Amino acid sequence: MSKLEIKNISKIFSLNTDKGERNKVLAVNNVNLSIEEGQFVCFVGPSGCGKSTLLNIIAGLEKPSSGELVLNGRPVFETGPDRIMVFQENALFPWLSVIDNVEFGLKMVGVEKEKRQKIAMHYLDMMDLGKFAKSYTYQLSGGMKQRVAISRALSMDPDVLLMDEPFAALDSQTRDLLLVELQLIWAKTRKTIIFVTHNISESICLGDKVVVFTKRPASVKKEIVIDYRRPRLSEDSNLFEYARLVLDELKTEIIQSKK
Repeated sequence: MSKLEIKNISKIFSLNTDKGERNKVLAVNNVNLSIEEGQFVCFVGPSGCGKSTLLNIIAGLEKPSSGELVLNGRPVFETGPDRIMVFQENALFPWLSVIDNVEFGLKMVGVEKEKRQKIAMHYLDMMDLGKFAKSYTYQLSGGMKQRVAISRALSMDPDVLLMDEPFAALDSQTRDLLLVELQLIWAKTRKTIIFVTHNISESICLGDKVVVFTKRPASVKKEIVIDYRRPRLSEDSNLFEYARLVLDELKTEIIQSKK
């Protein structure tokens, strides 16, 4: 049985025009996907196609206009600790220390102090941030902040980890480092991960499967399996053929989205 099933999901937004009228915009169109336990899946598509909208639906932050989301064999309709999101902006609390940020979700669900500190330190050590536990987030670099955000998400032990372009704002050197670190963390935790990106190289490095979406409204154009050893490096020439497959699927969609 699949870990997560996306069944006939569509999303229509109702938007105001400058004339005070209401326009309906179809953002996601009849998406069907099956994601297995422990699978690392990357979503790629033209800018504004609707892939982040679909991720928000999976997280429970948006309601689908039609269709059904099934997790562990049960329909889900709202947000929950079984699906945790890591955003492009790390959304950390600058007035809290690093460890207090990581503990925050655990505290909200009533985990006692000693246990949540132990869990938080486990993931901070995994992200090589243990020595910064008492620091404040404003004292950290952008890459370190994202590692704190990932630690916080993992501390909740979600069934599915959702990541919406978490490395987009980072410099290329930091991003390449985090691409390797995230693969190593995934290998240790075997979490089911859904990762949205515009970066083809990033998707090939990370994904067991890359789902290519059409221009808006987003529908699944192609699912490409990346059968290659890990950890992967973006400069590995053996990955270029996979990147070409993704790019070939994307090219026409990008051109059409600009018309």
